[in-house]
Amino acid sequence: MSHASKIFVAGHRGMVGSAIVRTLEAQGQRNIVTRTRAELDLTDQAAVRAFFAAERPDQVYLAAAKVGGIHANDTYPAEFIYQNLMVEANVIDAAFRNGVRKLLFLGSSCIYPKHAAQPMREDALLTGTLEPTNEPYAIAKIAGIKLCESYNRQYGASHGVDYRSVMPTNLYGPGDNYHPENSHVIPALIRRFHEAKLAKAPCVTIWGTGTPMREFLYVDDMAAASVHVMNLDKGVYQQHTQPMLSHINVGYGSDITIRQLAEAVGRAVGYAGEITFDVTKPDGTPRKLMDSARLNALGWQAGMPLDEGLRRAYDDFLNNTSTRNQ
Repeated sequence: MSHASKIFVAGHRGMVGSAIVRTLEAQGQRNIVTRTRAELDLTDQAAVRAFFAAERPDQVYLAAAKVGGIHANDTYPAEFIYQNLMVEANVIDAAFRNGVRKLLFLGSSCIYPKHAAQPMREDALLTGTLEPTNEPYAIAKIAGIKLCESYNRQYGASHGVDYRSVMPTNLYGPGDNYHPENSHVIPALIRRFHEAKLAKAPCVTIWGTGTPMREFLYVDDMAAASVHVMNLDKGVYQQHTQPMLSHINVGYGSDITIRQLAEAVGRAVGYAGEITFDVTKPDGTPRKLMDSARLNALGWQAGMPLDEGLRRAYDDFLNNTSTRNQ
């Protein structure tokens, strides 16, 4: 990648997309193309094709997606599968039709079976049933991986197509969604503990038993990993992947229980009350820890400790009313 490369970041206003833009800009990239949802509806095939024909980017980071936590996935399954499938299919195909050789698709750790062996390796994909609450979203993300693999298989040799996929663990950090019902676990906890602190509430009740294990990665670490993978030499990348197993995990390297996470968020926010658990609510997958050995072998490792990342995430929450008031 040269500084003259034209790079389209799809989803630049989202948490991951905005972090990718920050990372690219920090590396000296100035020819970054972005579009808001109002300017370009990525579910509209004709609009996406027209955009690519006009802009003809050199690289594409496909970070645009409809995302949410357990409640959102369970409540809006049709939107999660439809919108994500349409975005992936439209962007990847339009990229190919307009000569884009380098594309990076961002997936999710939920692609792996609910009871996959831990830590989850890339070859666990499609070896078991998915977590029911987010199965539609997971299937859409699996389809994105297979789209990239299929275009590589059919057009890699003849057209130089080199489309890659990275599967992040649970992400958090600046630009997150703090909606009280539709957010992921860390932003939801930040908001709830913040409101409880202001209200001097004696306790905060968390969904589930608190025993599930989760791994969390700071979003700027994810962005750095994405740019790193995008720019790896093709031969080096292929040494660590396979034509039908081309995605790479991006994880922090260790996990904690939801109870431990809640306690850590409480400390970051400064909430001093009691933390209780509603065991009648679903836990989701028992454990989700990524095996990131492939990425580590390719020269990248996470750097942001969880406690420091949570402090930065809470500062972002306090300083950005646009996210706090969602």
